[in-house]
Amino acid sequence: MTETTNYPSIFNDVIGPVMRGPSSSHCAGALRIGLLARYLMNENIEEVNVTFDPNGSLVTTHESQGSDMGLFAGILGMEPDDFRLMTYREEIEKSGIKININYESFNAKHPNTYKLNITSKTQRHEMIAISTGGGIIEVIEIDKAKVTIRGDLYELLIFTNDLSEIEKVRQLSGDSEPIINKGEKTFIEIKSLKMFSDEEISKFTTIQGVDIVRQLKPVLPVLGQKKPEVPFTNVEGMLAYNKDKNLKLWELAVHYESKRGDISYDEVFEKMLRINKIILNSINNGLKGTKYDDRILPAQSPNFKIKNDNKELIGNEIFNQIILYVSAIMETKSSMGVIVAAPTAGSCGALAGAIFATAFSLNKSPDEIAKAMLAAGMIGIFIAIKSTFAAESAGCMAECGTGSGMAAAGLVHLAGGNLEQALGASSMALQNVLGLVCDPIGNRVEAPCLSRNVMAATNALSCANMALANYLHLIPLDEVLETFDNVGRSIKRELRCTALGGLSITNSAKKIEAGLIKTQFKSC
Repeated sequence: MTETTNYPSIFNDVIGPVMRGPSSSHCAGALRIGLLARYLMNENIEEVNVTFDPNGSLVTTHESQGSDMGLFAGILGMEPDDFRLMTYREEIEKSGIKININYESFNAKHPNTYKLNITSKTQRHEMIAISTGGGIIEVIEIDKAKVTIRGDLYELLIFTNDLSEIEKVRQLSGDSEPIINKGEKTFIEIKSLKMFSDEEISKFTTIQGVDIVRQLKPVLPVLGQKKPEVPFTNVEGMLAYNKDKNLKLWELAVHYESKRGDISYDEVFEKMLRINKIILNSINNGLKGTKYDDRILPAQSPNFKIKNDNKELIGNEIFNQIILYVSAIMETKSSMGVIVAAPTAGSCGALAGAIFATAFSLNKSPDEIAKAMLAAGMIGIFIAIKSTFAAESAGCMAECGTGSGMAAAGLVHLAGGNLEQALGASSMALQNVLGLVCDPIGNRVEAPCLSRNVMAATNALSCANMALANYLHLIPLDEVLETFDNVGRSIKRELRCTALGGLSITNSAKKIEAGLIKTQFKSC
């Protein structure tokens, strides 16, 4: 196996995916794992045995937080925003595919590890994959062979019992160097930026010793690069890059994403404009009021809007508008509506609610909102490189906390602040969320998630204003991020999205959990 450097993308890792479901790491991540398993089997699956390690997080959360929904939907070939996710159990039953869930220790290193044994009448494969947060995944093992498949390239897997013809494989693979993987089975892996045609694949099947050839298609919106390059990977490097350019934070984000994905500056900007239209739709749907049977909290944002419109609430217009928009987005999520994970589904309200509420209050244009979201995305890139977006790895500080740090920088842009102020706002916001735990009530990504998204968004507003007033943030953002990761990973397992500690185990939470619908998972 050959390891390549992986640089996060704003649209793959930070602001996205576009999805349904309570949790990006459980729903969208599991769905992408299921899709890759489907490709590995050439879409011919009869039975899947899924194993979760009891030392991880999935034994206690796979049903209630949507891992089953995502995994089953991916196995069926759905996309993360497919409306059929709401009836995934019926869909899997109609397909005839048998799925068994097992709990067994297999020394999984990551809390969100999926071990799949997949069979049909003619083939069997084992695949181990991890969901690393925000819908990002990595296949780490196929048939006992170590691999690195992140779903951002086309992957051709050539299963063979004879490596003597490797030169013929090399000739057919163009500029892609074949990777030999030896495990329970031997296969040659070819990574490509373009899809292999049926004609190209058939040429590989004629090589002596080749058994089967499988093509795994990308499951991420922005393709990776075989030799990836980015202009910088931390704040210090970004400031050095910008020394003679005087670019704003959003422009630096465009430079980064353009280089990372090999796309134009205009394409980067247009992608963000399209994402923002989806976010706006999720806000409007929430404000109309949402209904869903299987959830803890009813729709509350319409009542908040009435109180806000009637001036019956404490606080200024922007502050209360942020609470309203955060609530609306979270309620759209909890009713299985389409949302944008930013940076995760569990924290989808904080960043978007803060930016859109402030932008509308300040009469900012769609272009300015896109710039603010790009500025926030750049902060998210630094967090993705240095740490994680997975509450299972670092508590809610990795989700709502991250959203707060991202939003603070975006708000500074909306107010006309400079680059240094944006970085200072982000630093202060992240300093304030160190140690924030993840302890879902009723084992659902709903409460205290809603109030923590509101807290994260209003923390961002406070820190943006402090930075605009030139408060001293003291600790540079790069150093804060090092601390952020260290603190997050030191939070004990019971407080990292396992529902085994904190509010999750209070008497009231247990009563709520006992009263929830058990027969079918529909929403969070």
